[in-house]
Amino acid sequence: MNLDTNAWDGAGRRLYLQEVGTRDGFQMESVFIPTEDKIALIDRLSDAGLAKIEATAFVSPQAIPALRDAEIVLREIRRAPGVVYTCLVPNQRGAERAIEARADELNLVMSTSETHNIANLRMTREQSFAALSGVIDLSLAAGVPVNVSLSCVFGCPMEGDVPLETVLGWADRFLARGATGITLCDTTGMAYPSQVRATVTAFRERFPQAGMTLHFHNTRGMGLANVLAAIAAGADRFDASLGGLGGCPYAPGASGNVCTEEIVHALALMGYDTGCDLPLLLDCAARLPALVGHDVPSQLLKAGQRLALHAPPADFTQWRDRALARDQAQAA
Repeated sequence: MNLDTNAWDGAGRRLYLQEVGTRDGFQMESVFIPTEDKIALIDRLSDAGLAKIEATAFVSPQAIPALRDAEIVLREIRRAPGVVYTCLVPNQRGAERAIEARADELNLVMSTSETHNIANLRMTREQSFAALSGVIDLSLAAGVPVNVSLSCVFGCPMEGDVPLETVLGWADRFLARGATGITLCDTTGMAYPSQVRATVTAFRERFPQAGMTLHFHNTRGMGLANVLAAIAAGADRFDASLGGLGGCPYAPGASGNVCTEEIVHALALMGYDTGCDLPLLLDCAARLPALVGHDVPSQLLKAGQRLALHAPPADFTQWRDRALARDQAQAA
């Protein structure tokens, strides 16, 4: 698809939205959201037409206490046909817990930036790759597919740009180890549209059969523009976060992930088919402030859909009649 001609006409093209707010968003919250509320929200999201929901993360409760109920959440949610319920796992113990709790997929994370990987995971990239290779072996032996999310693909806040060949090299190694999909992550919102298009094009040319997801943050207000650039380059699968929840400790004060309901709203107006129920997503997003204890970034939640019309002012009839009377007097 050409950005200069057809990129803004979806013409019914099918795209797939994957909800990450229930993991990526909730892990950033300082309050513990009750387990039953997490389950109820995921159950409602299961009816919204999302292709995948990242329900939780099997991490240390000491590291991320907000997700200490991972087993209960994953076991007790209602599984909707056609929806993949994935979860993040950092190591083999996390993978064992997730597999036992019936995860449909495991999501592994490693940074393409050496500095970011050490700062975030306390390991070099080679150490991470060795550890995650063991997780892939364990998962595949259990018949559970693996997706690998590569962080800082579009830039590292400590190193700057990450060479594209470095990104593709790590993708190649994980795919060769048995990963079924790769997520290209804009971890701190450093991506820009022409860079996104070049990266997606290169990935598709190198790995035409591999599953590819784009994961953008709206840190610098370019989230939607980057989604559209990725679509123009052939991408069709995107992570997004309900209400725009999320963020990154290396971008303090910045907004979170691209907002699920805003992306669905924009793509629908452009003619793309996301399969998502926008009113239901908005209803789910409207429940977030009470759950997290603060406002959420979603502008669509505040303003409503484009054609959510409002009644005229209370004195509209009076001013209309006066204006019409002036027209009649001038015509007489």
